[in-house]
Amino acid sequence: MADFVFETSNGEQIPVIVTTRRGVRNITLRPRTTPRREICISKPWLTPTGAALRFLERKRAWVERIFARAPQKTAVHDGMILNFLGRTVVVRHDGARRGNDFSADGMTLYIGGGADMFERRLRDVVRREFLTAVRDMVRTAPRELWPRRIAVRDTTSRWGSCSSSGTISFSWRLAFAPTDVMRYVVMHELAHRRHMDHSPEFWAYVRELYGFGVERAKRWLAAHGAELHQYL
Repeated sequence: MADFVFETSNGEQIPVIVTTRRGVRNITLRPRTTPRREICISKPWLTPTGAALRFLERKRAWVERIFARAPQKTAVHDGMILNFLGRTVVVRHDGARRGNDFSADGMTLYIGGGADMFERRLRDVVRREFLTAVRDMVRTAPRELWPRRIAVRDTTSRWGSCSSSGTISFSWRLAFAPTDVMRYVVMHELAHRRHMDHSPEFWAYVRELYGFGVERAKRWLAAHGAELHQYL
């Protein structure tokens, strides 16, 4: 539960959570835009809360820039239009359904269950479809690159990762990126199965797997990656 509220110049009210820590000498300020928009402040044990809030106010311009660059979550509602995995669907809530299904033409996604479960069930469908799409992309690469396991996560700092144990992880929010950008990330991580670094040899192999357009995909993620967190 938030202790205070930070109101931006455009009227958005952002929760502020103040924590006191022993052994900490300075006030630290961390604006977070995902999975929730909030401001976390850590302060030394003997520092008054008022001093921490005044520190936040002095950093107002910087904090406002961070939240202005990060899009707010798109409201989830019955009848919304959702673009993911290269398709556009109308999302409808049908409480009489026990499961979640696409219409015969694939243009409508029906989400069953209670209204309170609508967003979570929709998120589950997107994650499931994303995992299927990733597996299909992996199968286009040489078999020796196939991972032992594919994990789907909700990460904020990495789109993908490859462990030495053979597990490759992806942020399911790539489902909202263009499919060629998503495929770039998949090939990038598969290339790590041969080169566990970012050497020139690694990048040459990424280009061999992906084909033309690696730099274009990288630029798209740099410019629009934050926008993928506005959904669900």
